[in-house]
Amino acid sequence: MTTDAFIGLGSNLEEPAAQLARAVSELAALPGSTLVAQSAFYASRPVGPQDQPDFVNGAVWLQTELEPHQLLDQLQAIEQAHGRERLRHWGPRTLDLDLLLFGERILDDKRLTVPHRELPNRDFVLQPLLDLKPDLTLPDGTPVAALRHQCPDNRLRKLPPADYP
Repeated sequence: MTTDAFIGLGSNLEEPAAQLARAVSELAALPGSTLVAQSAFYASRPVGPQDQPDFVNGAVWLQTELEPHQLLDQLQAIEQAHGRERLRHWGPRTLDLDLLLFGERILDDKRLTVPHRELPNRDFVLQPLLDLKPDLTLPDGTPVAALRHQCPDNRLRKLPPADYP
């Protein structure tokens, strides 16, 4: 049985748009998974410490046979392959992959919280999700579009396709 999984992508180091483009290809190649769609890429200022470059963000929609923690393991392996270092909370990174939504599942354990805890506060996550599926809702029925309408502005800028591979 497959589940719809929505994954957020972010980078602000070492050619961020290229990092995201490679990650999309790697996500499409995950075992038991099919890439349904990828969003446009967006630039935004960083959340947290402002002494770092702007971020490039996007999202993908996968249909996967993996269980949530198996998918998380795969996401973290891709991050590591991109040289991800966790030196500072909300600090700069080569690649950040977040499991945002996993079907209608609600999870909250030591390793994984789904829906992602910060989802309502991140326009750079909500807008790419709406690109993928405009009528997307959270497991509790909340429309993502309603969250986007109420979300704080993070100076989100859609990148033209020519700006990323």
